[in-house]
Amino acid sequence: MKSIFEKIFRNKSKDHSEVKLKFLIVGLGNPGSEYKETRHNIGFKVVEKLAQEKDISFEDGRYGETAKVKFKGKNLLLLKPNTFMNLSGKAVRYWLQKENIPQDHLLIVCDDIAIPFGVLRMKGFGGDGGHNGLINIIENLGNNQFSRLRFGLGNLFAKGKQTDFVLGEWNKEEKETLTSRIEMAVEMIKSFVAVGVDKTMTSFNNK
Repeated sequence: MKSIFEKIFRNKSKDHSEVKLKFLIVGLGNPGSEYKETRHNIGFKVVEKLAQEKDISFEDGRYGETAKVKFKGKNLLLLKPNTFMNLSGKAVRYWLQKENIPQDHLLIVCDDIAIPFGVLRMKGFGGDGGHNGLINIIENLGNNQFSRLRFGLGNLFAKGKQTDFVLGEWNKEEKETLTSRIEMAVEMIKSFVAVGVDKTMTSFNNK
């Protein structure tokens, strides 16, 4: 007969094993139909594509819409915060804690005007780059030690027109290659889950 200590140890080992298999993939954006096709919502577009590939739908949840998908034996929780970009950190912190997901299994997908359009870069940690979503996530987590996948928007806008640019819709030229770049972003997410941030950076960054 198993002792109570053996049972406790077995349960703790099982819990630890389950935690290692869980990931939180957050696409940043703003809720509402008026923002759906804007550049600032590319994070939503990327996680939506991943869910679509797995034929999984998003469901309403606290602080956002979520979808659960499996990949190579791992459990991925996809999140689209409904808190608006400036308060994204509230949703990220809530779901990390609720699902008991370690921070090194967190990946934020967001736009970046400092990178040319369509260029994709993953990084294991870093500053906010002036991005309001990242600013709030760092504030809520108390550190910047989380991975992020940045989708380049470019900076082809006049001085003082940054907000109009990121909240504007994709132009004709961007739309011609947008789908293929979103697909590449999805492959980078899969790589992050399968082999980690460092190997993904080596294999994919700037391609």
